[in-house]
Amino acid sequence: MAQVLDTPATAGPADPPVSPAQRAARRKALLNWIAVHALGVAAALFFVLPFVFLVLTSLMSDQQALTRDLWPHPFQWANYQRVFDTPGFLTWWRNTLLYAGLGTVLTVVSSLPVAYALAKFRFRGRRLSLMLVISMMMLPPQVVVIPMYLFWAKQLDLSGTLWPLIIPMAFGDAFSIFLLRQFLLTIPDEYLDAAKVDGCGELRALLRVVVPMARPGIAAVALFQFFYAWNDYFGPQIYASENPGAWTLSYGLESFKGAHHTDWNLTMAATVLVMAPVIVVFFFAQKAFVEGVTLTGVKG
Repeated sequence: MAQVLDTPATAGPADPPVSPAQRAARRKALLNWIAVHALGVAAALFFVLPFVFLVLTSLMSDQQALTRDLWPHPFQWANYQRVFDTPGFLTWWRNTLLYAGLGTVLTVVSSLPVAYALAKFRFRGRRLSLMLVISMMMLPPQVVVIPMYLFWAKQLDLSGTLWPLIIPMAFGDAFSIFLLRQFLLTIPDEYLDAAKVDGCGELRALLRVVVPMARPGIAAVALFQFFYAWNDYFGPQIYASENPGAWTLSYGLESFKGAHHTDWNLTMAATVLVMAPVIVVFFFAQKAFVEGVTLTGVKG
């Protein structure tokens, strides 16, 4: 009878020994990964925790707000309804949307042709025009606030309204012009030359060729202007403070805080409602915003 011999299992190929230098390199890479992500998490918490505290406080009761309790019990969702029921709050919303929305459209429409001319046209005084635009960026708004107020309030009798803030946006903005000009410099001239060979004039080339290619830059400018107008406190304080019907959210929030200085939960809820649209807009447009800001520095 045949004898069955036990044979050992076939062993796989042995792993190559790890040298001390490789172990040191892996340990260094792991420590670098932990350090980078730890700093990232710490930075994220530094910016997120105040907003989390704001939201949690807005959902607390009057007795619980600004106590040692960090978690609402129960959640007071009615605080937001109480804020909306505040007289004038919806009016502040409407005024802010008008100011930010219309101002953003006027700024983009008026600044794009100027930026296109500075980026693609060759004319005498082009460099001087660019220097004037840059110098306007360096001019503090407080320097011209008195003559501008006298012009809009005394000459045109528009005090108590937001039109002194909206109408000037129809004549371009220095920062928007400069940012768009930097972005348009990245568009090759060959595209414009090809469009002109096909019979396009300057305006048609701008609308049919430049605008589709400059969407990230236009989105960045629009977001900058929208955020500025939405958060603007100085302008409405100068021109609209005498008329509560023309207040914006940023200025009305100060009045709301004065009326509810002991109701911190309602003040926090109003603050969240003021911040929410800006956060939502940036969340959906952040890709175009980052791309537009990045590409503006490619070519000088």
